[in-house]
Amino acid sequence: MVVAAKGNLPVTGERHPNELSSTKTSKDKMSALNKLFLEELADRYDAEKQLVQAIPKLIKLATCKALQEHFQCHLKKTEAHVQKLETVFKAFDAKVHARKCEATVGLLKEGEAIAADFKGSPAINAALISAAQKIEHYAIASYGCLHAWAVVLGNPGAAGVLEEILKEEKAENDSFIALAGSCCNQEAIAACQDGGACSEDKNKKTTHTAVVARPVKNKPPQPELVGH
Repeated sequence: MVVAAKGNLPVTGERHPNELSSTKTSKDKMSALNKLFLEELADRYDAEKQLVQAIPKLIKLATCKALQEHFQCHLKKTEAHVQKLETVFKAFDAKVHARKCEATVGLLKEGEAIAADFKGSPAINAALISAAQKIEHYAIASYGCLHAWAVVLGNPGAAGVLEEILKEEKAENDSFIALAGSCCNQEAIAACQDGGACSEDKNKKTTHTAVVARPVKNKPPQPELVGH
């Protein structure tokens, strides 16, 4: 029989109570973070599904061809994000589900309001980009947190997918900035009141083509009709 020194546990392979308590606390913290992660993932999943429904409306509202094309491309990426988030749920052995994203509901309502206020205005495209960028900034913040949490939770597969989406969202935001600067902000100061159009070349550079008014030829004077 092995006798332990006074104040120590018997040498039987048992773990010290403090060590057991520390392990339990660590597991509780991980469990809490895991719960937070899944709730925010469900929130983001709902946000992407809302955007799939909303982006076609933005395409119809846009009067700039380059912006319309950009929204169409963004729609495809958003649809892909929905599918990617489903793989993240599976990576955590969780059921795919959505939780109403009230922030996105609010951002979309605000976007609809500003679009209604500037419908038919030279500033409509700049207004739509403004609304889209607010949505992008929220998405970037959300995916940044989700990616960091996936790393802490030790799920590299999910972290990789979330990092990929995060990079795409940042790239989308940069594209909106470039599009606004190259064309749509100029429209907002009446550059397109000439009835011109926006187009995007093979290098993704957007330019505005103005309609040049043709000079009106002077008509020969018509003889006056004099009554007799």
